[in-house]
Amino acid sequence: MTDPILIPDSDEELLKECKVDTFKSSGKGGQHVNKTESAIRLTHLQTGIIINCQEERSQLINKKKCLIRLRKKLKEYNYVKPLRIPTKKPYSAKENILKDKKKHSIKKQLRKKPDLND
Repeated sequence: MTDPILIPDSDEELLKECKVDTFKSSGKGGQHVNKTESAIRLTHLQTGIIINCQEERSQLINKKKCLIRLRKKLKEYNYVKPLRIPTKKPYSAKENILKDKKKHSIKKQLRKKPDLND
C-alpha cells in the first residue's frame, strides 16, 4: 500500500503541489467563454490525479471548485479499508438457520405429487 499523502490546509500550498493548466472551455457562457481561457485543469504531481472544471465563466471560481474536488479525491486516495476480523456464527444462529431450512424442506415436500404405491 502507498503512504498517505499530506493534504495542505491552505489553497496556495496545494496549488504548489499541482500543475495548473488553463484552456478555453466549451458549452454555456456565450462569447465570454469562447474567447477567454476560463477552464482549469489541475494535475496533482505526486499522485497523477487530474481534475477539470469549466462550469463557470470565471477562472477564479473554476480554480476554487477544482481545489475542492482535488481535496475530496485526495481524501479518497488516502482512505484505507479497515481489516475485517472473521468471526464464527453463534450456536443459536446456526440452530435458527437449520430450523428454517428444515421448514422450507417440508414445505417443498408437501408440494410433490403423492406416491401412489403406498
